[in-house]
Amino acid sequence: MKKIIFALSMLAVMPAVAQETYENAKIATEDLNGTARYVGMGGAMDALGADISTIGSNPAGIGLFRSSSVSTSFGLVSQGDGKNFGPGNKTNASFDQVGFVVATRTGNSSFVNFAFNFHKSRNFDYILSAAGPLNRASQHKQSYIKAVADPVAGSQETTFAINRAQSGNLYGDFYWSSQLDNLYYNTFIYDNNAQYGYCDASGYNLDRAHTGYIGEYDFNISGNINNRLYLGLTIGIHDVHYRAYGEYTDYIINSDNTPAGNLTVVDDRRITGSGFDIKLGAIVRPIEDSPFRLGISIATPTFYDLKTRNTTYLNNTTSYAAYNRNYSTAHTYEFKLYTPWKFGVSLGHTVGDFLALGASYEYADYGSMDTRRKTGSTYDWYNNTYYDNSKSDDVMNRHTERTLKGVSTLKLGGEYKPIPEMSFRLGYNYVSPMYKKEGYKDVYLDSYGTNYSTTTDYTNWEATHRMTVGVGYAFDEHFSMDLAYQFSSQKGTFFPFRDDWVDEVYKNDQGALVKEEIDNNADGRSVKNRRHQVLLTLGYRF
Repeated sequence: MKKIIFALSMLAVMPAVAQETYENAKIATEDLNGTARYVGMGGAMDALGADISTIGSNPAGIGLFRSSSVSTSFGLVSQGDGKNFGPGNKTNASFDQVGFVVATRTGNSSFVNFAFNFHKSRNFDYILSAAGPLNRASQHKQSYIKAVADPVAGSQETTFAINRAQSGNLYGDFYWSSQLDNLYYNTFIYDNNAQYGYCDASGYNLDRAHTGYIGEYDFNISGNINNRLYLGLTIGIHDVHYRAYGEYTDYIINSDNTPAGNLTVVDDRRITGSGFDIKLGAIVRPIEDSPFRLGISIATPTFYDLKTRNTTYLNNTTSYAAYNRNYSTAHTYEFKLYTPWKFGVSLGHTVGDFLALGASYEYADYGSMDTRRKTGSTYDWYNNTYYDNSKSDDVMNRHTERTLKGVSTLKLGGEYKPIPEMSFRLGYNYVSPMYKKEGYKDVYLDSYGTNYSTTTDYTNWEATHRMTVGVGYAFDEHFSMDLAYQFSSQKGTFFPFRDDWVDEVYKNDQGALVKEEIDNNADGRSVKNRRHQVLLTLGYRF
């Protein structure tokens, strides 16, 4: 029989641990962002090249530059149907890109180019708001079920010793308590040596502001051979700054359905850290006298070293469990995350000097993400440094495999020049769903990632649709200005906590073994993420 880790003192001495699937998915994904030309064409420039933003999608695209250049991009991002909450605003200014290319001729039709580019690969600004009825379910009832549900029911030895909770010990078979469970155990479920059990709720409300970004710093070397074959290598450094501040409230009711006050969980989590990846790309013109191009690319996983910190506060305004009504907890731990490999193919074609068409396809299997926990450090005597050892969290990785799946991204775009100085652009993206419809946040996993969790809600997002338009103008052979607009739309199903059906629960009630039947069901609610982006790029060629 395993012991559920309940005492906060035990949590404090644990080693660096792994994170949870739904949180990791936010770190692993990317937005469509870069220069206004790249965004205006829907990012479908992987085979067309000659844009600094291809440094991160197909590094060989930098090899098509014939002159050196520098560019910078910035604009506004706004959430449609959003509202300001906590640290989050529905509209934010954003600095999105800055980079340069140094082109060096090595022959009559060959170049070796060097490039650097910063771009915001992930903008976390999003405010999630969800509310709905609860048919006598509640968030803290999930913690209660974890504390009393016994899969080997009917045996006095395997029944939870609830009346020993005040000593800091709960016993069970395999369920791990979370930080959120600990808050409920200390504040509401067990109070001053008395067992209060759970209460029902008539409904819930959640507001959560996600803020921050992932900045990607790409270093590239590329070139071409006889203007037919283009090759490129990019090394990327990723810088993570993520914050999620949320307030979740259950509206507690009495047995006669009259209001009995609220239970509110305030959670503030930050994830910071860095990672690196390597990208390889090639573009070929298979027909010598045709501008048609074929591109391929591959990107290694991004190898992240991350740190997460949280402060979680429980406010009890009900008439139940009056002792220690308000309680908080705070923890910091480190973990590793390896995102999936990415593979891409692309097509590009130009007609004269007035029309460019591009198409790209990318695939990444997010079910194969590797969540890892650190197991210690090893000293490198030769370099006089320490490096971290880590081990895959097999339990969480199996959950990731059951919850996430492979994602296909299709990018289409075109550019039309009615006159040499003026460009009009159009683009479209389709990103297939990452989450399986039957996926859910499993709070019963025997994983450190579960143990350090402070939220129970999750959203299974569906496909993403992006539509872009753009315009550009070259003032002369040196200066240019480009403007793009992007509309991104995504629907999802939000759950405040997973459904729990427990046919039989056996608990120790003042020394007597008592049988109880509990259900804790919460229906999913439809949510949306609609984002508007306006992006301006200033460029200079020399």
